[in-house]
Amino acid sequence: MPADFQRLGLGTYSDENREQWTKNVEQALDIGYRHVDTAQVYENETYIGKGIHQSNVPREDVFLATKTVHEVKPGPKREDVLTGVEGSLDRLGTDYVDLLYVHWPADLYDPETTLGAFDELHEAGTVHHVGVCNFEPDQLDRAREVLEAPLFANQVEMHPLLQQEDLVEYAQNHDHWLVAFCPLAQGAVFDVPEVRDVAERHDASPVQVSLAWLLSKDNVAVIPKASSPDHLRDNLAAQELDLEEEDIARIDGIDRERRIIDREYAPWNR
Repeated sequence: MPADFQRLGLGTYSDENREQWTKNVEQALDIGYRHVDTAQVYENETYIGKGIHQSNVPREDVFLATKTVHEVKPGPKREDVLTGVEGSLDRLGTDYVDLLYVHWPADLYDPETTLGAFDELHEAGTVHHVGVCNFEPDQLDRAREVLEAPLFANQVEMHPLLQQEDLVEYAQNHDHWLVAFCPLAQGAVFDVPEVRDVAERHDASPVQVSLAWLLSKDNVAVIPKASSPDHLRDNLAAQELDLEEEDIARIDGIDRERRIIDREYAPWNR
């Protein structure tokens, strides 16, 4: 796994005010972030690219990830995938991305066609690493069979209320990253007694505890979304919080499951 992959990155999904991400990304990089995550369907790649270029951090020091192949675009042909990635690169203002994900294994995703295009981009150097999102173990098995490039990451919703034990174990066994999106369950973790108790013990925020719990797992990375400098710093500080074994066990033992992002075309609904 590359040394330049920062385990705590910046998620950038938002439904509105997409222009904010130019400033948000620029200040995040100035604060110390080096991993930025976006997607074609977020419709903010142009602003993400501007933020990177306006920062004082060289492009080669930023681990930049984007996603393609969603429920509605692009696909299903190989040329559609290649053209979609070309558009992302143009909007981001870069000639490569560090990581390209399959966004959803939905109707437009075909393992041979989609991942064949990803392999082509990887071989050309346009994509440095190949990943997938929202894959369950059987989709991961198939992807690993088809891909020539190593599978670098599987990005999934993961937080103390959706612990993804099977996918964590799979990532550890097959040596790829499990990248946790929505790692705070859109704020739901703030009211979880186990998280609040651990936070009080360490004089830390529930945000820091939730992120530190995720980072305590081998092969797990996190991409919380934040915009204000205070929130950006609060998230980043989770890397310095060392939870004790009993803290981790307390959160591991939460007997609830809440999924925030649940699409009808998701593999767990089929």
